[in-house]
Amino acid sequence: MSDIWSVNDHLEDILAAVRPLEPIELQLLDAHGCVLAEDVTVPIALPPFDNSSMDGYAVRSADLRGAGHSAPVRLVVTGEVVAGTGDPPVVGPGQSVRIMTGGPLPQGADAVVPVEWTDGGSGHGPAEAMAPGSVAYGQVQVFRAPEPGQYIRTRGSDIAAGSVALTAGTLIGAPQVGLLAGIGRAFVRVRPRPRVVVVSTGSELVRPGDELGPGRIYDSNSFTLSAAAKEAGAVVYRVSAVADDARALRTVLEDQLIRADLIVTSGGVSVGAHDVVKEALSNLGRTAGHVDFRQIAMQPGKPQGFGVLGEARIPVLALPGNPVSSYVSFEVFVRPALRRMSGLPNPFRPGVRATLEADGPRSSPPGKRQFLRGVHDSYRRTVRPVGGSGSHLTGALAHADALIVVPEHTTEITPGDELDVVLLDTPV
Repeated sequence: MSDIWSVNDHLEDILAAVRPLEPIELQLLDAHGCVLAEDVTVPIALPPFDNSSMDGYAVRSADLRGAGHSAPVRLVVTGEVVAGTGDPPVVGPGQSVRIMTGGPLPQGADAVVPVEWTDGGSGHGPAEAMAPGSVAYGQVQVFRAPEPGQYIRTRGSDIAAGSVALTAGTLIGAPQVGLLAGIGRAFVRVRPRPRVVVVSTGSELVRPGDELGPGRIYDSNSFTLSAAAKEAGAVVYRVSAVADDARALRTVLEDQLIRADLIVTSGGVSVGAHDVVKEALSNLGRTAGHVDFRQIAMQPGKPQGFGVLGEARIPVLALPGNPVSSYVSFEVFVRPALRRMSGLPNPFRPGVRATLEADGPRSSPPGKRQFLRGVHDSYRRTVRPVGGSGSHLTGALAHADALIVVPEHTTEITPGDELDVVLLDTPV
């Protein structure tokens, strides 16, 4: 392997070292945001019985042939069915049963007439709604004939019993939680969300809200990376910034191993005299793990570190400290690793091709894959760079919704060029 790693080689090395987490059983709401580790089979049909999709009257459609406004058909109302009714009455010839949405269809009925097609039992013209407390017995005039089966949600019309409702690898969102609850699942087997410990390093870092002293800056990286990890589906533990002390950093990381599935650090990975992460994690003993520090053919984000720590071999990704470099590195390397650990079949964000809109040509370093921040217009299929290529320009980063990928062999891009774009605002 050469001294300079390609983006693809570094990413492949990371993904080859991480595995989906072992499945566990979780209660339904705790499984929200996790990935299914099993196919879920439907134990009962959904819906489990024929029921009404309207407020109205359960009828025999044959009784209402020819019904119209000038020739309404009168039916005897023999009772009422609401959602939760266990033993609805039978509908015989010339009869009807008042029924509410979700109520089980009475035996003998083969259609539901909406209340708006009837007089609602008032003896007058068409009703606008089912009046509260209106008579559930007596007669109802029907002004329009239904088709057989109309306004009936039949048993199993949503999902048939024995079918597969959700397959392994499905990310459980709110609709999936609803489906699982609807078929009676209280627990489900999932891969848990990865636990990520985020540590930023640097003696110059101050917690937001505290007063800045001379030469100090606010710690933004740990907050950015923690938020990005949450967006990727992880459970995040953010550690306060660690000063440039290799022994102290090593102690902090060792203490965090017990609650980490993956550790992300920022800063201290370049070639400076005080690059504390490199100092702390280089030349570890065999039982302590190993971390390689590499130069990657990319801009921003050239210096990177990757390895494992502790007897449990917890993966650690050491990212550069410049804010944009740190975030871009997370998107390119850390996010796919987290999604792989979550058990998702495809860990990558969606990408599209888009036409470059810019004031003029832009240069790109030869031999490096450049990631420019941009704003994507999905309607026009264009992308416009925001800010420059500097790795400190967080203001522009906050307004970007895409990364513009400039290939390694391209040294200049011009308006009208078609480029690959990674979409940052699309949930996957």
